[in-house]
Amino acid sequence: MKVTKGFLNVIYALLIIIPVIAIFFATFKSNAEMYQDVLGLPESFNFGNYLTMFSEESMGVYFWNSVIVTLFGVSLTLFFSSLIAFAITRLSGWPGRILFGLFTLGMMVPAQVNMIPLYQLVFDLGLTNSLTGLILVNISVTLPVAVFILTGFMKSLPSSLFEASRIDGASNWQMYAKVAIPLSLPSLSATAIFLFVMVWNDLLYPLLFITDTDYKTLPLALLEFQGEYMTNYPMLFTGVIIASAPMVIAYIFLQRYFVAGMMAGSLKG
Repeated sequence: MKVTKGFLNVIYALLIIIPVIAIFFATFKSNAEMYQDVLGLPESFNFGNYLTMFSEESMGVYFWNSVIVTLFGVSLTLFFSSLIAFAITRLSGWPGRILFGLFTLGMMVPAQVNMIPLYQLVFDLGLTNSLTGLILVNISVTLPVAVFILTGFMKSLPSSLFEASRIDGASNWQMYAKVAIPLSLPSLSATAIFLFVMVWNDLLYPLLFITDTDYKTLPLALLEFQGEYMTNYPMLFTGVIIASAPMVIAYIFLQRYFVAGMMAGSLKG
């Protein structure tokens, strides 16, 4: 049984890593070389595609735009969602259940249903073609998910801790900042990683709200390499590698926090 499971794991790993290796090698090819031999090794490891990305294709601007949107979007979502989750856990009876239910309903509405009214709202506010508008949209979209995750964890915190803090004279803000947040750090870390992947890879909302080149994010910028009759696959794959690098680095350094958050939620839920 163990041998079969190990063999299946190896097959699964190969199915994932082989396309990744093929894409990585393709970034060193020219477009003509790519069409001549799709899976073959490059004739030489030429970093011209990477240099072109940052010198001619404004990849540095797109990368920085993605960093700004992701950093502010995830940070503000975590702040607001943790406040809301704390409020829900402190509200007893039907008010807390109704508030939690409203945010849960936000997860059930497909993004495509909201496209027209959301665009009209952002347009009326004058926030189209701006990173500020994109950040606000990402916050509104990811907030229900973050509230759902953090509420489930905060409900597992012992109420005796908050009662003891109240007896000691702590205000609601002090209980939130000095009791709930420190105990919720594993869950906050796991939620942050989850939100990072969602916002960093988002294409729908940049495609909907951004038309100015100066405000494009990485996923939207990658569409420039797809033509109607021919696609520049080496440049496209180079952009994919550059866009994927932050997620790989984040996973390598933060995976223990992600696992700790998931384990904390499973053990306390």
